Amino acid sequence: MLRVVVCVSGSGTNLQAIIDGIAQGAVFNTEIVRVVCNNPGAGALERAKTAGIEGVCVSPKDYTDREQFEEALVRCVEEAEPDLIVLAGFLVKVPAELIKKYQNKIINIHPSLIPAFCGTGFYGLRVHEAALARGVKITGATVHFVDDGMDTGPIIKQKAVKVYEDDTPETLQRRVMEEAEWVLLPWCINLIAAGQVKVENGRVTVIE
Repeated sequence: MLRVVVCVSGSGTNLQAIIDGIAQGAVFNTEIVRVVCNNPGAGALERAKTAGIEGVCVSPKDYTDREQFEEALVRCVEEAEPDLIVLAGFLVKVPAELIKKYQNKIINIHPSLIPAFCGTGFYGLRVHEAALARGVKITGATVHFVDDGMDTGPIIKQKAVKVYEDDTPETLQRRVMEEAEWVLLPWCINLIAAGQVKVENGRVTVIE
């Protein structure tokens, strides 16, 4: 059984996609053992509670400095003894200690086709605003492993989404979530649970 910790900052729609994937049998041999959130008011915590999953809030506001917050975050994740850490809209830079210990065991979902519109400052609606400003015709989402850079880890899977002339950042964000993010993330977790994902020389091979 793949033990998964999901880290999230907001409403938790990607978390819900994973919960639903497990419940519906699209994600096999997987259990979400803890949801970790940095925002006490986030809807993700309520989603976790509804699904009977332990939800824990580790807020930076509860600590005197960044170092103490990161130590608490690392403890919270490690206590759950995860096999895989999933960043599902987690707006916190992952502590270097976790990245080092869980190499190729942390994945992130990003709402663009990396390397487009990614890196520092690109999150949430900002990604879609930038895509529309650039006039791209295709966007999408990417699931990748997390390394010590920002959106620079090995790519596992990507899914393209069409951009329409009348799109707003909000409509495009919704379409990318529905057509790409909520499909890709459970799919990639299932591949990892099945042992079908290998990382060699900074590149991912998926054994179909």
